[in-house]
This record gives sequence, C-alpha cells and structure tokens, in this order.
Amino acid sequence: MTIASVGELFDLSGRTALVTGASSGLGWRFAEVLAANGANVGIAARRTDRLETLKSEIEARGGHALPVPLDVTDIDTIAPAFDAVEKAFGPVDILVNNAGVAAEGFIADMNPADWRKVLDTNLDGVFLVGQEAARRMTAVGKGGSIVNIASAIAFKVSKTLGAYAAAKAGVVQLTKVMALELADANIRVNAICPGYIETEINSDYFATEGGKKMIQRYVPMKRLGDIKELDGTLLLLASDAGSFITGTPILVDGGIAL
Repeated sequence: MTIASVGELFDLSGRTALVTGASSGLGWRFAEVLAANGANVGIAARRTDRLETLKSEIEARGGHALPVPLDVTDIDTIAPAFDAVEKAFGPVDILVNNAGVAAEGFIADMNPADWRKVLDTNLDGVFLVGQEAARRMTAVGKGGSIVNIASAIAFKVSKTLGAYAAAKAGVVQLTKVMALELADANIRVNAICPGYIETEINSDYFATEGGKKMIQRYVPMKRLGDIKELDGTLLLLASDAGSFITGTPILVDGGIAL
C-alpha cells in the first residue's frame, strides 16, 4: 500500500469550489486557501467590487478565481451563480457555505426583523445554497464536499446572541441531515465551528479593554484564533484527506465549548 504525502492528501487540482460570503473575513481566506491548493474557485458575495480585488490576489499567486454575484437570501441569484462558475471551471464539487451576519440583542427586546435577517442568511441561506449544490453534485454523479460554517456558539451560548446561536445550531443539525441523505451519492457534508477568530470585522473591538477581558474570561486558551488556524480543517474536509468524514461538526475554538 502506498503512503500519500501531505501535498497529495490535500491536493485540490482539478476541483471546482464555490465560496459564499467571500468578500471579507473567513470567506476571503477560505477562497485563498482553496485556490492555493489547486482548486478553481468561484468567489461569491453581494459586494462584487471587493471580489475583484480577491480575484487579483489569487491570480497573482498563480490561482484561478471567478467573481459571481450571490445573495444567499435571494433564491433567484443562486442557480445563476452556479451556472457561471460551472461554465468557467466545470461542475462544482466543493461548496463552502460561509455567508453570515450577526445581530445582537436580548430576546425580550430584539426586533423581529433582526431575528429574521439572521435566520434568513445564516440558516436558510445554508439550506438554499446547499440544496442547489446537492442537486447538481447528485446529477453529475461524482460526489463532492459541502462545508457549512457554523460556530462554537451552536454549542455554548452567550447573552444577546440568541438569533445567531439558534441559526448556527440549526446549521449543525442541517449538516447532519444533509450528510445522512447524501451519503449514498458520495457527497460529504461537514461543518466547521469556529470560536473567536480575529478578522477585519472584529479586530478593533478585541483590542479594547472590554474585548481583552472577554477573551480572558471565555477562551480557555486565553487568545483569539488566527484565521490561518482554520486552514487545516478546511482542507481536511474539502479534500480526499477527509474522504470518510461526513456529518461532523469540528470545533476550532480554543476550548470555548468545553
């Protein structure tokens, strides 16, 4: 029996990926990592102006990327996004369901519109885009990998994050159902559940005294996660290295959910 090298295990050459919410934060990084390991990547978001910058950065490193407009809450934009990526690169066999929003507020005070916005994007969006991917991967018949981005908050809640926690817990359970239903088509469905990962969106807050106290209080490892610390988990789930892993939520949270 041959022994694969690390490079062979995680090689994504010839694969086509679609990353939602790719215009910033985790989605931006996920797209870069997939492209750096050989995948042709459809980068999708509402803010298509930022996607052009990401495309240029990926191509400067020798990768291939295609910006596509996609609002995960608008079902009419989903199929055209897949169509565009497939026309450029071939059938999508890796989906990273990353698009998400947050809205804070105590349950008793939360505006129902804010609740609905979070659930529409973070849960319904994962369902709608995942459904489209599942149908297309099944039709092609070559299997694939769907990686849903959940959160450590799905397992250990915090005050004022009720909508976010409910949505991400729903993503975990949806991931398991999708995995069960799609297993016989060789489509693996897993979830990455990050803890507090430093991004351009939250870095200013975590630099404040309140943010520093929050890290010390809630993160057993006493630090934020670096965005690159999600790379290995993403590659494991997207590549053949994780070919027998499905229905699994993987916590990358510094111990928050313990």
